[in-house]
Amino acid sequence: MFSHGRIQVGKKERYEAVLQRFNQLAEKLEKPQVIKNQSLFRQLAKERSELEKTAEAITRYFELERRCREDREIVESSDDPELVELAQTELEELNTGMEELEREIQILLLPGDPDDSRNTVFEIRAGTGGEEAALFAADLARMYRLYAENRNWKVEVLSSNPTEIGGYKEIIFLITGENAYGRLKFERGIHRVQRVPVTESGGRIHTSAVSVAVLPEAEEVDVQIDPKDLRVDVFRSSGPGGQSVNTTDSAVRITHAPTGMVVTCQDEKSQHKNKAKAMKVLRSRLLENAKSEQNEKIAEARRSMVGSGDRSAKIRTYNFPQARVTDHRIGLTVHNLNGVLGGDLEGIINELAIAHREELLSKEIGGDGKAVLGG
Repeated sequence: MFSHGRIQVGKKERYEAVLQRFNQLAEKLEKPQVIKNQSLFRQLAKERSELEKTAEAITRYFELERRCREDREIVESSDDPELVELAQTELEELNTGMEELEREIQILLLPGDPDDSRNTVFEIRAGTGGEEAALFAADLARMYRLYAENRNWKVEVLSSNPTEIGGYKEIIFLITGENAYGRLKFERGIHRVQRVPVTESGGRIHTSAVSVAVLPEAEEVDVQIDPKDLRVDVFRSSGPGGQSVNTTDSAVRITHAPTGMVVTCQDEKSQHKNKAKAMKVLRSRLLENAKSEQNEKIAEARRSMVGSGDRSAKIRTYNFPQARVTDHRIGLTVHNLNGVLGGDLEGIINELAIAHREELLSKEIGGDGKAVLGG
């Protein structure tokens, strides 16, 4: 009846090992030789920070286990019926609490995605819907910029293709900050908007789509690119509608011959800076491509993520008439459209992260959870 009267030996040892490591890290961080070695100090501080929530949950678990043991002793040895009844009632509550804590700890102990701590290359492309889709691409770009600012991340535009009325056919930027990829990876996919376009005179609601790709930033050590495989073309930058914005050949187009990947960058006045930004995007795409070849599931997620911009392959809908945002992967609806477009994404991303970890846990313990979030 009271199944948590004793922790399983293997589980207890694992929990104790986590607490031991957490306390060891605290001791090491106080040693002068570690403090002097800033690289080592940051490494150990990061590890301890990552273990903190798990250690706190395990500490609470052991405390509940101790109280369970005390109550069980009362139930088995006391002659006071009222005291026994109180102990039995508390045991039921403690068991429920331990079951919840145990699941929380299982999730916390899941191995993290090694790419989560990377910066991220964020690509937004207008899909179905023409100019209205391009305008919504600009709305999404602003939304993610504001979300990044809320988390004190840095945003750098790598490439953009603006339209004449303020939209974007495509915009790519680099987001730099703690756990940037780990948070933003859930945003990959097709984002659908339902609203009356500014170009619509009849007041009819249109549906348009924008595709979002989220790639972990690749460093030079991650992807080796043979310069012989690259064709670099330079040309004059142009603005919306072909308007010239530069009188020198500063725009750069890089073609990677083995894969056929093409990256263009013309935002900077310097050819050197444009080439550096284009190479950053190319490396990240090649890293993602290499991972996809290693794992077909990742390849499928990538194809779905980039997609064609078709309205049907949606992960989220932004409905303006009803001021609501719906994430179709987890069935979450929030009636805070203006807030979300203003960068208030934390709640939605938290729910997606929880669902993702629950999914991983289901797979680890033999469940048949369906992969829907990627990552």
